[in-house]
Amino acid sequence: MIPSERIKRLNDMDMANRPYVLYWMQSAQRAECNHALEYAVRQANALHKPLIVVAMITEDFPEANERHYRFMLEGLRETQGTLAKRGIQMLIRKGSPEKDMLELSYVAALLVVDRGYLRIERAWRAYLAERATCPVIQVETNVIVPVETASPHEEYAARTLRPKIHRLLHAFTLPLVEQSPNQSSIGISMPWEGFAIDDIGTALARLNVDRTVKCVNSFVGGTSKAKALLDDFIANKLQHYASFKNDPSLDYQSNLSPYLHFGQISPLYIYLCLAQVPEDIRSVFFEELIIRRELSMNFAHYNDHYDGYDSIPAWARTTLDKHRNDDRPYRYTRSELEEARTHDRYWNAAQLEMVLAGKMNGYMRMYWGKKILEWSATPQEAYQTAVFLNNRYNLDGRDPNAFAGIAWCFGKHDRPWQERQIFGTIRYMNAAGLERKFDMQGYLHKVQLLAAKP
Repeated sequence: MIPSERIKRLNDMDMANRPYVLYWMQSAQRAECNHALEYAVRQANALHKPLIVVAMITEDFPEANERHYRFMLEGLRETQGTLAKRGIQMLIRKGSPEKDMLELSYVAALLVVDRGYLRIERAWRAYLAERATCPVIQVETNVIVPVETASPHEEYAARTLRPKIHRLLHAFTLPLVEQSPNQSSIGISMPWEGFAIDDIGTALARLNVDRTVKCVNSFVGGTSKAKALLDDFIANKLQHYASFKNDPSLDYQSNLSPYLHFGQISPLYIYLCLAQVPEDIRSVFFEELIIRRELSMNFAHYNDHYDGYDSIPAWARTTLDKHRNDDRPYRYTRSELEEARTHDRYWNAAQLEMVLAGKMNGYMRMYWGKKILEWSATPQEAYQTAVFLNNRYNLDGRDPNAFAGIAWCFGKHDRPWQERQIFGTIRYMNAAGLERKFDMQGYLHKVQLLAAKP
């Protein structure tokens, strides 16, 4: 049973007398624990039609580059193979998502799509729903509790969303039962050419994408890779996660955020894998996986300015404006920051970690954002720089969680603190605090080893 709160009809078209049910797989690029996929299977069975899954590769997704596309292609290749084992053909296409999906929809009795929260993802779905001549059904699968069910408005902070989520968890954490399609779609000839990704390097070379950022070897895309990381996390890290998750010299984070970003693993699957772990051990991780992550979806859904400076609360903008003319002992250009050429070796190490690995330690990401604010000519310039660098290099950038994390560095989902220069009443962080809490020499050594890898 898929909760009705996850399902939303995007148009009022009647079921069409056409040969297929189509599922446009966009934000949930996985073949398991996927409510949108399972809904599509059930509908195809009820209509006695084969199901075709379609993935569209757009070469000009905002701020995406070769690093992101490689990770995505690795995941799509695995998903295509897994679906084939279930008797479901996956057509991977290169083109304009909304326009090409509209063309494909003319063979669909019904079109199912997963839910995306970014402005561009919402626009794609709206375009398609307005013009399609079959029903378009959206199924929300990348959160535990559907966003509008959790809250009807933008939440002030985690503490205001937390009780609402906890009251609803029992209703949205039941295992998702997979059904097999009654009709196989393998071998069905479609009137459109697919995009082959048998070899990742060859497939990547065929894409006309930004190649100014190198691919990384630290993370390989795909559901199986995500599940292996999760297994390792549960076996070797979870017991001490609460104590060591913030320590940048250690490796106690789950490292699942790139896979969650591309929908290669389900948050529900992660939740269920930890369901039997004692509450006192899993609670801190669940705070990150559910409360903080779904707060970011709430932010992106209800705040039209989620990716810009105007998204931060009025009190934060007021205090930063009051201190915009404060003397700044250090000021760096975007190029200097991008190349890690500051006086702060800890900040430089964090920037290099992001550039070299495609992901930064979570605590250092907060410190990193705070220092960009401190060293930039204006808060607005700082915000733009943080978004640019984060989205350019992090595999988990360019999503609600990333935008909320940057906004937090500027006061979002936080409260006023003691007033000081430059920051006003925005929470402050400094290098001395890092040294008190962590083995920062160990962190520097860790990044040096990363930089030494070929």
